[in-house]
Amino acid sequence: MLIGTAIYALINSFILALMAMGFNLTFGISGVANFAYGAFYVMAAYGAWIFTHKAGLPYGVAVMLSIGLTTMGGALMYRFVLMRVRGQTLSEVIATFGMGLAILELFRYMGFVGFEYTLPNLVEGSVFFLGVYVDYQRLLIVAVGALMVVGLWLFTRFTSLGLAFRGIAQDERTALTFGMDPDRIATIAVAFGAGLAAIAAVVIVPLGTISPEEGYDVLIKALAVCIIGGLGSTGGVIAASFLIGFAERFTDAYIGSHWTMIVSLAAILLVLAVKPSGLFGHQKELEERI
Repeated sequence: MLIGTAIYALINSFILALMAMGFNLTFGISGVANFAYGAFYVMAAYGAWIFTHKAGLPYGVAVMLSIGLTTMGGALMYRFVLMRVRGQTLSEVIATFGMGLAILELFRYMGFVGFEYTLPNLVEGSVFFLGVYVDYQRLLIVAVGALMVVGLWLFTRFTSLGLAFRGIAQDERTALTFGMDPDRIATIAVAFGAGLAAIAAVVIVPLGTISPEEGYDVLIKALAVCIIGGLGSTGGVIAASFLIGFAERFTDAYIGSHWTMIVSLAAILLVLAVKPSGLFGHQKELEERI
């Protein structure tokens, strides 16, 4: 039982990392806390379902089209909504949360509720590993999560756009002197974040069903991981994903499933009380600013 719990805790950790990576990227580059993040996740899943079942497209084409349109949706949200309130943190939060709420409730209003709304596994079958059956879809989640982490690391260090991302994130004023356009970079960052949410959706949603409520759950989990790890810190997101992922599964296995959410909330409260900027956060705390 211990080995099985550890294996599924590892998988759960990669699921959390996939859910949080796009939110963290957007905040780290643009400084925007995208509270419509969960809505983009759900929109991508519904998009893949609609393109497959209503438009009759092959599933692979439907997935790629859904990811592309969700990415475009992130860019459009920044250009037509967030750019108008850029730098006003509370207004950004209200605007993104309102956009997310509108998207999720629109799907509910259109009747996209029920167990028939699900996505097929990208890989069928399972493998018997260390005495535990693990389906290939969960192994795919681990592989996609690992590739995404490595890919983002390479992207931000060996491409001109990635270096521009880092430049804007480190010092926007200095980046301006080098001819970088903060609004252009922020638009791309928000679009990238929405695209990462879409990728997470198409590999994670086949484990369950699509519902508007999933958008709220994803947003809460992404916030929990980023708060504990430190907003804007990729290493912090990975560490927090493993911390929460293992805590949730071991709590579920040995204490009870109704304690799972309490453990996550307790971890958030503890980190906020001890180190408000998160485990690997770079924001200065009060005593450092005085």
